[in-house]
Amino acid sequence: MDFAFGPEDERFRTRARDWLDEHFTGAHTGLGAQPRPGVGHGGEGAHRAWERELGAGGWIGLGWDRTHGTYGNRPATLTQQVVWAEEYARAGAPARLGHIGENLLAPTLLAYGDDAQRARFLPPVARGEELWCQGYSEPDAGSDLAGVRTRAVRDPGDGTYRVTGQKIWTSLAREADWCFVLARTEEGSRRHHGLSFLLVPMDQPGRVEVRPIRQLTGDAEFNEVFFEGAVARAEHLVGGAGQGWRVAMGLLALERGVSTLAQQIGFAQELDRVVRMGLRTCAAADPVLRDRLIAQWAELKTMRWNALRTLGSAQGPGAPSVAKLLWGGWHQRLGELAVRVRGAAAALGPEPWSAERPYELDDAQHLFLFSRADTIYGGSDEIQRNIIAERVLNLPKDSRG
Repeated sequence: MDFAFGPEDERFRTRARDWLDEHFTGAHTGLGAQPRPGVGHGGEGAHRAWERELGAGGWIGLGWDRTHGTYGNRPATLTQQVVWAEEYARAGAPARLGHIGENLLAPTLLAYGDDAQRARFLPPVARGEELWCQGYSEPDAGSDLAGVRTRAVRDPGDGTYRVTGQKIWTSLAREADWCFVLARTEEGSRRHHGLSFLLVPMDQPGRVEVRPIRQLTGDAEFNEVFFEGAVARAEHLVGGAGQGWRVAMGLLALERGVSTLAQQIGFAQELDRVVRMGLRTCAAADPVLRDRLIAQWAELKTMRWNALRTLGSAQGPGAPSVAKLLWGGWHQRLGELAVRVRGAAAALGPEPWSAERPYELDDAQHLFLFSRADTIYGGSDEIQRNIIAERVLNLPKDSRG
């Protein structure tokens, strides 16, 4: 299979680079390069301004299905979407605050929403004006999404839904304007039955509370979100009452698309830093560590080719799970390798120690600690293997039914 990009893709690459060179300047560069994995975004106002800059340039919503309208996004082929994602990562541009709205909500509304929902929500996403978060996981229903307990009760008076429950590990909840929430709308329903997909505004004081979760790294990228009778309008129910599982599964299939290739650019940059560290510390002279560095490089190349292959063909039901299993384990092994290459210094804190800097990590330490979660968040390895076993290999379902 030919993995090269065509002439039109390369012309698109030039336009993307030129735009980034012209616009990723001045105050925007103060946001820093793509942060290390797990680093909280910070500087919300500056990041929002960058989202609006991207929207004005037509770089949000590349390749959205135009069957139901354009919504202001730039047309782009699948390979051109890959080109943009790669050039954005290579430029060291800021982590995106709007990626959940752009890459998860928008395709879901295009596939399952109605015309009114698309007209209301897609243009603000394309302009970089409204930010979203995802309300799926709960304390007792993380990877086992069918166990959600958050309830949404229809108010007979005004027809709105009142949402009550708790979500956890919610990225960008502090910055988001809206949250798409998977909630149980049928009393007495179990597992994947009786769930609905609701669009809930976050600005509801007393009804929506966000609490940051402090991680091993010292950062607080994730959050708990508590809903206490939060209001969701009836017209903001996506896909129909009781159809939430179908919509949610359709959304999850979108998570491992073009963004996986951009993620791999970041992985390549991290691997390059580990290799350079190995050369500085002479750890690369150790044949065992050298073999591991070479293996990491080869595996990353294989992941890229596999991602390009799946993007260029009809994806089977297990393709997203295979991708998650591949990159989760790879990144975790890279974290382990980083501290081995760093040597004994990897066990030390900042020097000189001070009360103002009691917990500051270098790149190797941060990569190691954050990557401990790679095989858990976004769907644990156990869940991914169950999906492959049941949906691809047709093995019996596990005992949860």
